[in-house]
Amino acid sequence: MSLVQPLPEGPLDIVGDIHGEYGALMQLLHHLGYDADARHPERRTLVFVGDFCDRGPDSPAVLHKIGQWVEAGRAAAVLGNHEINLLRGDAKDGAGWYFDERVESDNHKYAPYVRTTPTERLAIPAFLQQLPLALERDDLRVVHAAWIDSKIATARMLTPGSIASDYDALEDAAAAHARMLGIRERMDGEKAAWPHSIEDEQFAPPFMAAHADNELNKSMFNPLKVLTCGVERRGREPFFAGGKWRFVERVAWWDEYADPTPVVVGHYWRRVQPVDRKLLGKGDMDMFAHIAPFAWHGKRHNVFCVDYSVGARWTARRAGRAPELDFKLAALRWPERQLMFDDGRLVDTSSFAADSALAAAK
Repeated sequence: MSLVQPLPEGPLDIVGDIHGEYGALMQLLHHLGYDADARHPERRTLVFVGDFCDRGPDSPAVLHKIGQWVEAGRAAAVLGNHEINLLRGDAKDGAGWYFDERVESDNHKYAPYVRTTPTERLAIPAFLQQLPLALERDDLRVVHAAWIDSKIATARMLTPGSIASDYDALEDAAAAHARMLGIRERMDGEKAAWPHSIEDEQFAPPFMAAHADNELNKSMFNPLKVLTCGVERRGREPFFAGGKWRFVERVAWWDEYADPTPVVVGHYWRRVQPVDRKLLGKGDMDMFAHIAPFAWHGKRHNVFCVDYSVGARWTARRAGRAPELDFKLAALRWPERQLMFDDGRLVDTSSFAADSALAAAK
């Protein structure tokens, strides 16, 4: 058994990042034709792209349901970066439902939210550590953030059950690499020359090359992190995102993806209609600024991001707006290549590789 496992056979419904939005999940399944036990009259199978938890009102319920369905063989799932954080005990923003140390800082943004019971604190990691990082079959691939062959090759050599320790070992290797490059010493010099904190949004720093090298080493050295967090490169100028000034930017890896097999991912906060990303705490590049909302993308138009930003519903709740207006949970129906949203809207996707080839031939 590997961290890259076979996709179920037959027609699939591939669900985007859920982020604790239990109500949206159950509405979506209803519109897709599933019952409460994830059974479908046409014997379709649910596939989840990761990021089941954090930020939303009921992460425990989402994880409980998905765990039941996977255990019963009626669903398949891959790990996202938020599940990796949980398994490693890395208490990040939005994880106060699970980590006590995050409750105070999370409450002003995300409350009210359901917290775990002692029983769930044992059951959730036991379920997650058995999940793969990628799923594949001849006609389709599923991964949370990026399908990079060299990184997938590493995942193929690893087995479920020890992903947290394997991930930590790769992080230790990245830290050793940073020490070899002398990154920390150079960062200390940059900090001494800049009087403000890089977490202070009011003061934009100059471009800090050592800080960029540090971020890039952290994001790209560990292959499991690349699969769950995506590809990054050195930026051109600082931008504020995730509570600090950053010096590297995300890369649309799909623009270099040359394989003919389609890939479905989540992770990237796509939207049905434009939303000011700064209101979401995201000052980085919008990777879908020039991609139609329902279009396949990439070099061969055979990559599709199915994350429609349901994880941002907390911002609408905090502002007193209806959260479902701007932030959706979606599923890509395969092989139909249709999108079903949690409000029942069904749309056809566009610009798939075969459509592009047909248009070129006319």
